[in-house]
Amino acid sequence: MSEVTPRPERGQVRASDSTYGRSRDGIELAVYGPRTRTHGRALWLAGIHGDELETVAVLSAAVRLVPEEQLAQPVILCANPDGALRGTRGNAVGVDLNRNFPTSDWHSGPTHYRWGSTGPQDVQLSTGDAPASEPEVSALLALVEELDPEPLVVVHAPLGLIDDPTESALARELAKATGMPMSDVGYPTPGSFGSWGSDNGVPVVTYEFPLAATEVLMRDHVPVLVELLLNPGV
Repeated sequence: MSEVTPRPERGQVRASDSTYGRSRDGIELAVYGPRTRTHGRALWLAGIHGDELETVAVLSAAVRLVPEEQLAQPVILCANPDGALRGTRGNAVGVDLNRNFPTSDWHSGPTHYRWGSTGPQDVQLSTGDAPASEPEVSALLALVEELDPEPLVVVHAPLGLIDDPTESALARELAKATGMPMSDVGYPTPGSFGSWGSDNGVPVVTYEFPLAATEVLMRDHVPVLVELLLNPGV
């Protein structure tokens, strides 16, 4: 791993940040690192599902290891702060943000997920009143338009795979570096960020951590993330 921030300085995120919107509850949505329009620079984000807090912890650790002046990629540590504070998959009003994007397959009504890593998908959330009805989603789409990133990398858990329909060079690199397979998630995801990317010709890589303790995920994935975050073009 490249040169990293000295251990005493890793206790807080020192990278510059800016606000790109507010959550349903009014919490500032922050993006860290460069906020310049550079096609070919990735945008990384975690925590779009508030119950996947391991994604926030691991991406935060990687950002804190990168010397602040060397963070080359913009990063959203938590795209759903209201859900993260509640420990819920959806946002403050029970909308699954990853089913609220304006896609050709978006539909209103309930969406379901599993209670835990196994079992039936019988826990109900909403897809929202309309596509991009949620401020977290509309703000994220505005940021994507502003930055024109390529690709977008969305960190999830706990399926243990790299999902990219285009099989981009970055996706192949992530699969090789992590030892995880390139595969789709195995079920329909209408209204998801990935589906929005496919509809609009925007590459979206889904980086799914496996089911493991956060300490194990940090050991296995932080070095991979650090190397990429130091690189101005991926």
